[in-house]
Amino acid sequence: MPLHFTVTEMIIVTGVVCLVLILAAAAYLSHRRKRTVGLRNRFGTEYDAAVVKHGSLNKAESKLADRETRVEALKIRDLGATERDRFVAEWHTVQSRFVDHPKAAVTEADDLVNAVLEARGYPQTGFDQRAADVSVHYPRVMENYRLAHAIAVRQGAVEATTEELRTAMIQYRAIFDDLLQPQKAVEVRSAA
Repeated sequence: MPLHFTVTEMIIVTGVVCLVLILAAAAYLSHRRKRTVGLRNRFGTEYDAAVVKHGSLNKAESKLADRETRVEALKIRDLGATERDRFVAEWHTVQSRFVDHPKAAVTEADDLVNAVLEARGYPQTGFDQRAADVSVHYPRVMENYRLAHAIAVRQGAVEATTEELRTAMIQYRAIFDDLLQPQKAVEVRSAA
């Protein structure tokens, strides 16, 4: 039996369907906007770098959310007082070598930061993966971490200048100091 609608009923049904579609679109856009703002606030310049690297907001946000999920599964821990004291003593040794052997000191600083990361529970992976993992809890120092690492591993004809090595040591010191601090309560996942 065919349904017969009056013109008024058709207008009402069409209006309700349009209203439902508009509300659904508004809810979706609001969710996307909250996700974007949350990830941008959480990752800072790392968010912008991900957008440039992946070419779109959706891909970048998906990759950043994947980072969060990956790091949640890791057993990241705070350092004990003894470990922290040992690392601080090692840092002082590395820093004291800078005057006489700046390149070696920067390389040792890179190794020491890696040792702290390993002690905290970050897996031994390639630098890019490790940097991505670390960016979940320490997004504000990632740009400096990448720059310092690039200087530490630079070799050959484009050897780092003493000023670049000094800058790398300063950047490593900031990263090192952050890594020694107890982990703050992790923010609620902004990508949820």
